[in-house]
Amino acid sequence: MSDLFEDPQPGGNAPEFTVSEISGAVKRVIEGEFGQVRVRGEVGRVSRPRSGHIYLDLKDDRNVLASVIWKGNADRLRTPPEEGMEVIATGRLTTFGGQSKYQMVIDDIAPAGAGALMVMLEKRRAALAAEGLFDAARKRPLPYLPEVIGVVTSPSGAVIRDILHRLRDRFPRRVLIWPVAVQGERCAPEVAAAIRGFNAVVPGGPIPRPDLLIVARGGGSIEDLWGFNEEIVVRAAAESTIPLISAVGHETDTTLIDHAADRRAPTPTAAAEMAVPVRLELLSWLDGQAARLGRCSDAAVTQRRQRLRDLARALPRPEALVGQAAQRLDHCAERLPSALRAATGRRRLAFHEVAAHLRPRLLADRLSRGRDLLVRQQMRLVAALHRPVQRDRLRLSTAGFSPARLTERLRRDRDTLGAAERRLSLALQRSLRDAGAELVRGRDALATLSTRLDQAGAARLAAARDRLEGLERLRQTLGYQETLRRGYAVVRSEGAVVTTKAAAEQAAALEIEFQDGRLSIGSRPGRRGKPGPERQGSLF
Repeated sequence: MSDLFEDPQPGGNAPEFTVSEISGAVKRVIEGEFGQVRVRGEVGRVSRPRSGHIYLDLKDDRNVLASVIWKGNADRLRTPPEEGMEVIATGRLTTFGGQSKYQMVIDDIAPAGAGALMVMLEKRRAALAAEGLFDAARKRPLPYLPEVIGVVTSPSGAVIRDILHRLRDRFPRRVLIWPVAVQGERCAPEVAAAIRGFNAVVPGGPIPRPDLLIVARGGGSIEDLWGFNEEIVVRAAAESTIPLISAVGHETDTTLIDHAADRRAPTPTAAAEMAVPVRLELLSWLDGQAARLGRCSDAAVTQRRQRLRDLARALPRPEALVGQAAQRLDHCAERLPSALRAATGRRRLAFHEVAAHLRPRLLADRLSRGRDLLVRQQMRLVAALHRPVQRDRLRLSTAGFSPARLTERLRRDRDTLGAAERRLSLALQRSLRDAGAELVRGRDALATLSTRLDQAGAARLAAARDRLEGLERLRQTLGYQETLRRGYAVVRSEGAVVTTKAAAEQAAALEIEFQDGRLSIGSRPGRRGKPGPERQGSLF
């Protein structure tokens, strides 16, 4: 029978187990062997969902043990676990069949010291800080509205979609993406090369140079984010001449690139919000500023208009300002013709007085009298000269002088007298010639003075006439007649101007002056007189 019926497969009669049976068996074996254990390791990823449980990883340099602390034990822990802590956990091992994995259920946890990764990270941070790479003075401000934004991240993750979506909602800008690995061994060199590559772009070239850089990655454990703690990445971020925003991990994650960047964002979405303002808010702000400017302009104009009205009320009336000046002008205008005539008469009289002494006839008479006086003086001189000669001749004759000597002496005296007469005649001619020249100069000066007097009188008269006409125009402009042309009227009672309602009610008769004439209004009944038939045309 065995030869006729062979097994279709070896071991085909082995028992069959369901998945749940296998999972339960494995669970019993593990819980039986490791019912109570104490594990030493470094706390890796820590998660606290709304249920209140705590999910964490215990790790060393080679392996990771998933762990959980139920809510009841989590509330009683003296030291909550934090990423990077080296701890000693007490609990039991169990399995989670839903994911085919084993885990440790922790009942108690106590710190055992800082983890090796955190110690290495702290040493690297201190060394780079000592070099000045994290100094606040070297950080640059972000541009207010960059034209081009460079993003260093993975092109396939949700991070780039969040950044592009937020930029599109706030203020659409041109975005250049440099794809890199955001974890693993290739992360650090690729991120450093991307930062240096964006900085090497030449402005004005075929590829636009970014105005702002964003280095972004989603959340993860410290091992996942370790590439952003590498020295090559930190130095590339510190050397970047383009302002850089670090958006690595979630708000609680901190890497060394966050210290070297110009600005740290808690999330990639927050980095996009830091990069650009909200366009609608800018437009709203602009509209608000325009409205505010309009209101301020209107308020300023209104305030200055009110100030002008206040100052205008404080100013005196135009007729009061120009009244005295106009009166003085009228007085001067009335006196001006008579004053000009009097001044001209005085000048003419002075001229005649001067000219009377310079008439040719008077000069000729004076010259004739001078000539007669000169002849008489000459005759007296000759007689005076003959008398000494006769005395000398008598004295000489008595003294024994000969006639020849006396004749010679007489001839010399006659010659001397003739020379004196000639000199006197020349002097007289020069005097007459000088007197004639002086007469001509006086006549010319008199003509010049007369011309200047006429011109000065005409100029002063024209200036006074122009000033009088200007003041008359000013008086007409500032006078109340111009106000009447704009629709106003002047109300008078018995020659006096009425300015109040009470005075008008008390007046017996009113006279209203319009632009084109005056209108007389008769007395009202019961006002300072008896009513009569002539008051039927009254306006009252």
